[in-house]
Amino acid sequence: MLRFMLRKTAYGLLVLLGVVVLVFFLFNVLPGDPARLTLGQRADVASLENVRKELHLDQPVGVQFGYYLNDLLPVGVHTVTEAAENLHYITVAHISKDKILVLKTPYLRRSYQGKKQVWDILLEALPGTLLLAVAAMLFATVVGLALGVLSAVKQNTWMDTGAVFASVAGISAPSFFAGIVLAYLFGFVFSDYTGLHMTGSLFDVDPFKGRVLNLRNLILPAITLGIRPLAIIVQLTRSAMLDVLHQDFIRTAYAKGLSKRAVIWRHALPNALNPVITAITGWFAELLAGAFFVEYIFGWKGIGKVTVDALDKFDFPVVMGAILFTAGIFVIVNLLADLLYTLIDPRIKLD
Repeated sequence: MLRFMLRKTAYGLLVLLGVVVLVFFLFNVLPGDPARLTLGQRADVASLENVRKELHLDQPVGVQFGYYLNDLLPVGVHTVTEAAENLHYITVAHISKDKILVLKTPYLRRSYQGKKQVWDILLEALPGTLLLAVAAMLFATVVGLALGVLSAVKQNTWMDTGAVFASVAGISAPSFFAGIVLAYLFGFVFSDYTGLHMTGSLFDVDPFKGRVLNLRNLILPAITLGIRPLAIIVQLTRSAMLDVLHQDFIRTAYAKGLSKRAVIWRHALPNALNPVITAITGWFAELLAGAFFVEYIFGWKGIGKVTVDALDKFDFPVVMGAILFTAGIFVIVNLLADLLYTLIDPRIKLD
């Protein structure tokens, strides 16, 4: 188990390193002067030069990447002033009078707009995205498994045809299109009957009550976000169940006198879950990383909306931080998925 974990972790770190290299050099060639974006259009030349020096923009690209990598690594060399102002750290050793080796959380630098740390911005937006992703995945998993099992058990009936047709329609509909349709119909046209709104976050601000929890605003974005993974789960569950239901151990279970419900839910479904788990974990990582268009359409404050707003303002540190944060989530979720396979199906070996 330890060797398996170490190998998977090493693969994940290599993926993250590739993402870091790609993100840095991609945003390094984009238009826009970071110093000008930080200070505004009316900044004087001396101030601009000071900011460029502070951000190492006066150095060659390779040196800039070295500084960026030093900021991201959990162990790095920083000046005492920089560490005190920007890092959450533990001093490991003093290298010189003004430089120290520290153990720290990754430093994603500061936003051009407002000078706030990118890490703090993302952590503020994470609960909204986390709640939305969990709600969407819960909806997709419960409904998708139920429809997939029903479709397999009722093969070649109208129930099977209807479930397959609905899943194809769900896969074909992009999230931004489904979001606009659902927001317009249920948040505007039929709003008097549904009680839902086109936009809104988890908390509303009431002039008398202050910050008020409003879970109704979660319904439409969660359904919109869950439509596509639901469609995938339906088809994978149906296909896997059809294969399992023709296995010898299922016939043996029936021969022992077990009820149809027990055979389906206790014997067939657990053995059909491996491809479904792959889909669930993959989609959950994607949803958790930030459903950009869905959050933007419904005005839901999460990592996706924060990233889109940052792109609109050319706030590149926030965008770069969000991409790296997304990559980290994918690596962690995929690692957990590999471990989950071994718990659900003991036949899988930790190769």
